[in-house]
Amino acid sequence: MFTGIIESLGKVKSIAMKGGNLHLQIEAAFAGKLKLNESVSHNGACLSVIPLTKTRYEVMAVKETLARTNLKHTRVGEIINLERSLPADGRIDGHFVQGHIDGTVKCQSVKKLKGSHVFTFICKKEDSKYIVEKGSVALNGVSLTVANTSKTTFSVAIIPYTFEHTNFKSIKAGDEVNVEYDILGKYLVKYLEKTKK
Repeated sequence: MFTGIIESLGKVKSIAMKGGNLHLQIEAAFAGKLKLNESVSHNGACLSVIPLTKTRYEVMAVKETLARTNLKHTRVGEIINLERSLPADGRIDGHFVQGHIDGTVKCQSVKKLKGSHVFTFICKKEDSKYIVEKGSVALNGVSLTVANTSKTTFSVAIIPYTFEHTNFKSIKAGDEVNVEYDILGKYLVKYLEKTKK
């Protein structure tokens, strides 16, 4: 379980395909603190780590993960949002994020305002039921509040700190980002759909 508060940025140092799975070596400040099979969120996707050195570790993304996430487009040198799992006595400053990516959404536009940026994303029509104005959504692992919605788009406002300390500063129109819709909302929608039958 995660909170969507990005702890660090990681740099992709190497990429290899082995048996249909993607192996990534990541350079990160907290690499030396990681334990074997510890869960770390990578752009919102929960992956198990293999510690290598004090500054580097390895993760593997299987076919299901590659099909659902933007990790399949990863390149050497790319910056990835990282968050270690929430300790039992930790603060939940964002919202409950599982690290189970629902899919990707495409950035439609980025608008720079005085003191913030507004990012608008295109989502599948069937997924719009999970987007609630002023509700929570995780994009590339970042816990965000939905500012505005339409039938096929939604917008989020990014404060300067988040813009500078996540990979949102490199997202531009046309880019795909990982999305995880609020788990509470998904369960509620599922329940209501079942009770209508």
